[in-house]
Amino acid sequence: MRSHHLPLRIITGAFLLNSGLSKRNADADTASYLHGEAARAYPIVRDMDAMLFAKTLSRTEIGVGTALLLPIVPSALAGTALAGFSSGLLGLYFTAPDARLEDGIRPSPQGIALAKDSWLFGIGLSLIIDGLRPCRRHRSEKAHPGKKSRKGRT
Repeated sequence: MRSHHLPLRIITGAFLLNSGLSKRNADADTASYLHGEAARAYPIVRDMDAMLFAKTLSRTEIGVGTALLLPIVPSALAGTALAGFSSGLLGLYFTAPDARLEDGIRPSPQGIALAKDSWLFGIGLSLIIDGLRPCRRHRSEKAHPGKKSRKGRT
């Protein structure tokens, strides 16, 4: 993991981990609300049990948050998990009644809480793009194959 990924990964990972842990023991009313919102945007989950849905959502958030927090998980992989998860959340934004202004993009006051998921998506894409680029040391070694890196010098 690159050091400049640390702020993105720690803050976003902690946010998602906390969100997932808070849903871990969701009561029936909370599970029903979460399931209803998801079913509105994604009819495929409509027949899923609400408690099972809440547990699955909780585990997914815990998994994505943990992947972001663990330095052994490559940034491109953690970013892919985050982008995939947040793109699902953006579906809620684009299907929620009254979440957007008349232009269909900008959030209404009621939609601001959902619109923040666009930041998660952007962070995920940034981690993917930057994580797929070779690090500076490897680029330098390819450009100057006989030259020693600074780390090897004393």
